[in-house]
Amino acid sequence: MGQILLVRHGQASFGSDDYDALSPLGFEQSRLLGAGLAQRLISVDRIVHGTMRRHRETAETCAAAAGWTAEPSVDAGWDEFDFLSVLAVHPHEYGPEPTKAEFQKLFEAATAAWIEGADRPYAETFAGFTERVDAALERTAALAADGDVAVFSSGGPVAWAVAQVLADGGDGIDRAHLWTRLNRMAVNSALTRLIRGARGVNLLSYNEQSHLDAVPGTLSYR
Repeated sequence: MGQILLVRHGQASFGSDDYDALSPLGFEQSRLLGAGLAQRLISVDRIVHGTMRRHRETAETCAAAAGWTAEPSVDAGWDEFDFLSVLAVHPHEYGPEPTKAEFQKLFEAATAAWIEGADRPYAETFAGFTERVDAALERTAALAADGDVAVFSSGGPVAWAVAQVLADGGDGIDRAHLWTRLNRMAVNSALTRLIRGARGVNLLSYNEQSHLDAVPGTLSYR
């Protein structure tokens, strides 16, 4: 029986020229996570991260603080969906620089249309995204048959993996709605823990953030 640690990346540089780079807070969140895992004596046999810079920087910073020595591997299946392209093709009345409240409304409306399969030139459909993450989770679960695995990804893939695990075998469960609810409150550098056992993959915890509790001002969602 192996454990899968799913980590959402630390805060990215939202609004800057390179959004994909971690912000100073993002590096600190990742360091705090690694230090907290070391304190809890949690180690892993393998490290996997998506292709995005924020995934790699979170993985490197967390692993260094945790004292992990496993050589990381890259799996593009854990990449976030291109939310900027989803926003770009969604009609709206906001200006070029919406407020935070306006951006949140736009994000939720655009994502809802994307989920429903609106006829727009998306870089990736919602169905394509979910199939990609399903395959990545299956590959990671296979790795977990031989030990514990840490995966550094984004809120979208982590939330979808959890939605699939919770809905496994359940008739009539709206996975897309469950994904939306889970993804909405994902914390930067949060830890989600899955157990891979004889009966498949099960959820142990979601969106843990205890490593941030003792340091005021380190909790963030974007």
